[in-house]
Amino acid sequence: MKSKVKTERRQNIRFGIRKKVSGVAARPRLSIFRSNSDIYAQLIDDVKGETIAAASSRDKAIVAQTGTKVEKSKLVGGAIALKAIELGLKDVVFDRGGYLYHGRVKALAEAAREAGLNF
Repeated sequence: MKSKVKTERRQNIRFGIRKKVSGVAARPRLSIFRSNSDIYAQLIDDVKGETIAAASSRDKAIVAQTGTKVEKSKLVGGAIALKAIELGLKDVVFDRGGYLYHGRVKALAEAAREAGLNF
């Protein structure tokens, strides 16, 4: 029962964020999904409805590294930033996906900023 309440609460927060945050080709949305074991990041163009680039803690280069989940989140943030810069994108809109800006989400965001993304 408790998990259902938690997921419904996160969904409501997520929908509120999505009302305000939208990505376009010039400034895509950096969307984050966090599971118990992994973290995923996508750059999304909401006008076309397609994913421009994606990175996750399940990528071969990141899985090969050892460390905590927070450290792997930093690697994912750097990886998504590199992919964005290769595509010529500097500015993104950050979508925390209903999660608190804390821990793994914060680590990913700060690593993406350090690697050159603006949001």
